[in-house]
Amino acid sequence: MAKQATVTKQKARPKPAVSWRMKGKWLKNCNCAMGCPCDFWSKPTHTKCEGMIGMEIDEGNYGKTSLKGVKFAATYHWPGPLHEGNGTLQAFIDKNTTQAQRDALLTILSGKAGNMWFEVVSSLIANLLEPKFVPIKFEHDMEKRRARVSVPGEFETVTEPIKNIATGKEHRIRVQLPFGMEYKTAETAMAIVNKSTGKIKYNNPNSHSSLAYVEQTQAGLVKG
Repeated sequence: MAKQATVTKQKARPKPAVSWRMKGKWLKNCNCAMGCPCDFWSKPTHTKCEGMIGMEIDEGNYGKTSLKGVKFAATYHWPGPLHEGNGTLQAFIDKNTTQAQRDALLTILSGKAGNMWFEVVSSLIANLLEPKFVPIKFEHDMEKRRARVSVPGEFETVTEPIKNIATGKEHRIRVQLPFGMEYKTAETAMAIVNKSTGKIKYNNPNSHSSLAYVEQTQAGLVKG
């Protein structure tokens, strides 16, 4: 007589104790060729995956703590595709934040406050460097595909529209990811400057850039 298969009922993930929300401008600049392979479940252009992400929160809160106007960024390095793990990451949070805001952001970024995107990425980090509380310059215009994010003495990145190699005119590409965790819609552009001189060092000019406007909560990506 054939044995009946035993079905193991998985435990539901505990709900985060605090409700939170971050809505605002999102930038991701990496070392790959334009058209981030991650968006297509492909391997990185140059084996490794490194660069920066950043956000300026237009509206947001962590429980009763307001996150409106807060800026944060991070530099990162993975020796291979992101899903293989063994990554290194360092977070940068605007020095004008309060202690409550800093604690809130670090909790969110750690994946301990819910949200599958932050949970997945944090699980793939092997070396989490100490965060820094520093002045952050953040400029972002998704419609024009232009951005500039920098931390003095740490990193700088400048985004401009892709140029048509035949005519020199601005070229526009928009990526749609209906089931995306990081964003659902992003403008693809070129990071003409993408350099870090901090603990995670890299220099990848004329590489990929994604500009988005997102809304993340403890339940996941709501809009963006």
